[in-house]
Amino acid sequence: MATKGLHYIPAGTDGTDHAYRQRIALQYQISSLNKSRLKHCIFFHYLLFFVMLAKLSADILDKLDIFILEIEELRIPQPLWWEYIWCVSLLFSFLGLAAVRRNSVRPMKQYLIGLVLFGYFPLLYALGYYFSDTLIYLRADSEEDKEELAQVQMWQGMPYGLLWYGFILAAVQVHSFTVYFALNLIKAWKLRGSKKME
Repeated sequence: MATKGLHYIPAGTDGTDHAYRQRIALQYQISSLNKSRLKHCIFFHYLLFFVMLAKLSADILDKLDIFILEIEELRIPQPLWWEYIWCVSLLFSFLGLAAVRRNSVRPMKQYLIGLVLFGYFPLLYALGYYFSDTLIYLRADSEEDKEELAQVQMWQGMPYGLLWYGFILAAVQVHSFTVYFALNLIKAWKLRGSKKME
């Protein structure tokens, strides 16, 4: 086959005519991006769960009548009910992962409801519970307010409420991003469903 010149490329063979076919629909791009981000958020939720489990380990081992001297020497304060309730929120992550795998709206909504009930509400309770101790510690002058500082619960020389505030800050961020990405997925999946109907 003869060419008409050194740089002649027949029309339609340089790939430019297929450019319109190479674009992925917006809802699929959004879905793919938010699936990845949601999985990362769930991973960080697992990490926070293991931090909480380490804190609860002394109480769990005590209830099982298992004595480990190193853990007992830490003198970890007794857990409150909100800590165990927050741990239940991890179970709902399996619903979220199943929803991501199947692109299913209903399990994702159930995951969000479980995350709000068992993730956010216990954290809000803890925020209020430790607020007075944290406020006293932050406002108190170590020289003048020794009586007030004596009322603040301490652990390993640090105020217990302030330590929990660090955990709560991380958990609220993880849960907030999780909710944001899950809502984006629901929106993209509903958009995909409405396009199929048309």
